[in-house]
Amino acid sequence: MRSSYLFTSESVSEGHPDKVCDRISDEIVDLVYREAAKSKVDPWSVRIACETLATTNRVVIAGEVRLPPSLMKKDKNGKDVINPARFKAAARKAIREIGYEQDGFHWKTAKIDVLLHSQSADIAQGVDNAADRQGDEGAGDQGIMFGYACRETAELMPAPLYYAHRILQLLAAARKKGEGDAGKLGPDAKSQVTVRYVDGKPADVASIVLSTQHLDPNWDSAKVRAVVEPYIREALADLKIADDCSWYINPTGKFVIGGPDGDAGLTGRKIIVDTYGGAAPHGGGAFSGKDTTKVDRSAAYAARYLAKNVVAAGLADRCAIQLAYAIGVAQPLSIYVDLYGTGKVGEDQVEAAIRKVMDLSPSGIRRHLDLNKPIYAKTSAYGHFGRKAGRDGSFSWERLDLVKPLKDALKN
Repeated sequence: MRSSYLFTSESVSEGHPDKVCDRISDEIVDLVYREAAKSKVDPWSVRIACETLATTNRVVIAGEVRLPPSLMKKDKNGKDVINPARFKAAARKAIREIGYEQDGFHWKTAKIDVLLHSQSADIAQGVDNAADRQGDEGAGDQGIMFGYACRETAELMPAPLYYAHRILQLLAAARKKGEGDAGKLGPDAKSQVTVRYVDGKPADVASIVLSTQHLDPNWDSAKVRAVVEPYIREALADLKIADDCSWYINPTGKFVIGGPDGDAGLTGRKIIVDTYGGAAPHGGGAFSGKDTTKVDRSAAYAARYLAKNVVAAGLADRCAIQLAYAIGVAQPLSIYVDLYGTGKVGEDQVEAAIRKVMDLSPSGIRRHLDLNKPIYAKTSAYGHFGRKAGRDGSFSWERLDLVKPLKDALKN
């Protein structure tokens, strides 16, 4: 392991075109779970894989679903079909809350197409029929998922990504409150933070990049920096900004046309922003728009949960966990742990302990983390990890309730 180096991560705001799409897709996941509960439909039967495309005043929602009756309607032949009105309303709500009311992308006037259809029977059998055969639902697809934790921040997240998120979160809050000139910022923004590591630990910030939409066409880069710099310094309060730090604020100049009007967006294109900012491996699967039979989502949450508890238990300073699944098979094909040379115990011991403290079948993960709930819209921006577990059950994978079980498992 190198001890002294520079490492950079980026974040994007909730108004970034791709994040608009992630938000709409996750609002639809929440809608389906919410309607299932209202209709007294078993939430374990919910299935949704929803993709969103957004461009100038246009949103397209597509994917596969298994829906409660309240989201269906009768066509002219008396056949049950998907009712698009509820999905369009969910998309407009998301766009409005993000803050888009511009000519090229407005929550009220954007044309929304709903192209959802019933889940493929071939995919469904991998989950449902597997449960009949083996007593546990099978994974909704094959794939590999990673979880990661480290001691760089209190949230056990990599510092560059944590601070890149924090900058945009503070700016978004100020924009929505209408705080001075920050109220004239637009929803679309990107941040990037380069951290200098000394002896393997974050020492200071070597460069800061921020590009943010602004609604006043007369603002230049200097004006934008004057508006945003106090929020950047607040976000970085726990980490020194180097005296020779390079600042790049709206380096191209004017940024008035933003969001899907400036660049098309698509669900699932910001998977490194969603996870660890490049500090850890990624299996390649996106999270947003998917119910938790899809191990791309649920197993990535479980891997983070386990890695975080390994580090919190003092078993290592850094931990990455890989889980691998096959469609229709309940238990993971493999569990791999890497402690990056920081472990107080062996990786093979941690792998064995993990199997003892948590059932890593899709149904075991959903049960343990209580995932069959409408808790996903808030995950769609500023990262799925390093967040505070909520009373509504959101971010349950950030809890530290496996610390003692892991220690006990290692004793036996």
